[in-house]
Amino acid sequence: MSENVVHLHKPTAPQTSDTAPIVLTVVPDAPPARPVPLWVRSGRAVKTAATHESTRATVQAVARHSLYTFNGGRIVARRAWDGRTGSRYERMIRAAEVAGNLEAAEEWEERLQRFRAARHHRRMDLLHSPVEAAKGVAVGAGVSIGVLVALGVVMAINTGHVGDVITPLTATIDFIAMLIRIVQVVWGPALSIGPFLALLALWSVGRKQQAAPNWALPANARSDEGEPITPSIVVKALRDLGVPALRNAIKEMGDAGASMLGPIRIAGCGVEVDVTLPSGVSTNEVQGKRRKLAENLTRHEHEVFITIPQAARTVRVWVADSGALDEPIGPSPLVTDESMTADYAKGKAPWGQDLRGDAAALSLYQRHLLITGLSNQGKTVALRSLALWLALDKSVQFLMGDLKGVGDWAMFDGLATTLIQGPTDEHVIQVTEMVEGAVDEMNRRIQAPPGTVFPPLIVLVDEAQVAFMCPAKDDDKRPYGGSKANSRYFMAVRKIHNQGRAVNVLMWQGTQDPTNENLPKLVREGAHTRASLALGTESQARMALGDKAVDGGAAPNLLRPGLDRGTLVVASDGITIPAGQSSITVRTHYIDDDAAENITDRAKALRDGVTTLHAIEREEEHDPLADIAAVIGNAPRVRTKDVLARLATRNTDAYGGWSFIDLKRVLDDADAEPYKSDGVMVVARDRVARALANRDGDGSASAAG
Repeated sequence: MSENVVHLHKPTAPQTSDTAPIVLTVVPDAPPARPVPLWVRSGRAVKTAATHESTRATVQAVARHSLYTFNGGRIVARRAWDGRTGSRYERMIRAAEVAGNLEAAEEWEERLQRFRAARHHRRMDLLHSPVEAAKGVAVGAGVSIGVLVALGVVMAINTGHVGDVITPLTATIDFIAMLIRIVQVVWGPALSIGPFLALLALWSVGRKQQAAPNWALPANARSDEGEPITPSIVVKALRDLGVPALRNAIKEMGDAGASMLGPIRIAGCGVEVDVTLPSGVSTNEVQGKRRKLAENLTRHEHEVFITIPQAARTVRVWVADSGALDEPIGPSPLVTDESMTADYAKGKAPWGQDLRGDAAALSLYQRHLLITGLSNQGKTVALRSLALWLALDKSVQFLMGDLKGVGDWAMFDGLATTLIQGPTDEHVIQVTEMVEGAVDEMNRRIQAPPGTVFPPLIVLVDEAQVAFMCPAKDDDKRPYGGSKANSRYFMAVRKIHNQGRAVNVLMWQGTQDPTNENLPKLVREGAHTRASLALGTESQARMALGDKAVDGGAAPNLLRPGLDRGTLVVASDGITIPAGQSSITVRTHYIDDDAAENITDRAKALRDGVTTLHAIEREEEHDPLADIAAVIGNAPRVRTKDVLARLATRNTDAYGGWSFIDLKRVLDDADAEPYKSDGVMVVARDRVARALANRDGDGSASAAG
């Protein structure tokens, strides 16, 4: 391509051979882009339209509703077939045989024989039914005509018109003719609308059963359900568990490991199966592989529980239906049944449901109670629901301390004898004195004559870890918190644990995030009923429930914080636990504050009225020696009898129960002992004054030192 030289300006000087000319190269425009073929553009448009969210939603909706109708027809047809034949029984027989449950298989086979016999009897009856039906119609028609004619005769006699004899018969014929005309009018539209109504009915059946593929269902109805639990799936899950001895034993078994399994039984919202492990495989090896076993069974870890029954070398595996544990269990009977009452000695508190779906009820009779768990997992609600039930027994008395102080127990005001609410050290001091008062009441009951029956006294402290961690000390330098022998709260709880059960003085405690510091070993082991919500570690689970329960399969540390709120693991002889197990998992009913208020209102109506103390009244400080000097006055000596009477008048609470022994003890300690004068015991003013002076002098000297 040749270059065109264009001079842009006129040279001002003659061009010489050393000056290069200025040139401009003209570059031609780029050729236009080749047009996109029509078929490519059409394909892109089709792809965009096909993958658009609206298109996908439309296709899903069309497929969903079409399959609802189609599969609804299949469901109705299958139900009709099952009703007319014995296929249902045959399916159940095959399922029982696969599960190895021969007793159930025999029972279903017997039902199938009864069904076939009844069906044969009905078919034989059909051979004679046409003739009998015809006879019945003829007799019925004759009787009806006779009745109508008789009625007409009665009308004719009454009116005096002979024509009224056939009036009822004519009216009946007219009525039948009208019905025929109505059918003639309705028949045409019914034939047109009928198929649509039938399709609508089939669609409704399919929709109720969600009879469509998972991809076609709406997002809120889709489920990621795992596979049904069958013997082959269980054996495969055990084989792939990563335990070499177990894997090799299954491979060597002639029946591919099926002999290890017991019957697969429906258990609440899941199934359970007992697995007899081969020699060389320990139960704790399988327990330690819970997560892997759950994943092998296409379940989440929290949907599989492994416990140890009584049989040797056996583990019991419970597998939930996918998502079943995330569904609520329904309201408490305390809320739905307003006529419910409680019986402390013989009744059981409706607490919730176990994993099998059975009602879980807890006996509270003479059992100390401890509930623990992480914060905000439902501990207070679980503890409160037991107290709400027991409040419906009017003989039960409550002493309550809520060391959280946010009103969770406010509804017991007017029901509990004492109710202290607050998180400060002063509230801990009040609660400690409340528990010590319960110890005094326990000691009084113990000294009563044998056979005396006492009303139950429940000493309840929620957020008890606040008391154990309290740094406050009393005037004698004794700590309120802690776990030493001089700790006031700790020792008061221990005394109730040791002797309170025999005289119906019971200690209930709720605490969170247990450690050795905020829940001492002696206290947690003194509870007969121990329950735990979700915890962080296995060591905490052992603190909460004990080694035996955890070694037997209890695992509150595997509960999901936040998601399993209200689910707790219970170790107690007060609740029905499957044979061989040391604990049971309970999903507790949730009772909100409003419902709790209604229940306590019913409980208050059972009582004559309870005045609730919100603080422990401390005795006024008094000085016995000074008070003795005051009541003697200026008299040189006063009879001991008169001194006791004057002291009781001066301070009834402090001296009303004094005897001569008490008076003599105080005076002897002060070296002012009473003596006889004119044959009666007297107290000398000089001796008491000298004792006071010596005591005050010692106190001043000590203060000066």
